Amino acid sequence: MRYRELRRKLRKLGCEPLRQAGGSHEIWWRPETDLRTVIPNHLSKEIPKGTLLQRSSKI
Repeated sequence: MRYRELRRKLRKLGCEPLRQAGGSHEIWWRPETDLRTVIPNHLSKEIPKGTLLQRSSKI
């Protein structure tokens, strides 16, 4: 999955980007649960499956 697709899915879940983190990463926040996670923002690269699984458990 690429970042753009992940961004669409996060928004459908009600998540919002909070701010730019170090380098090419963003901090996303889900208001319903008040949880935050860091998502890599490499527009054209695939995000590794392990990264997606790890981040999804935090939202």
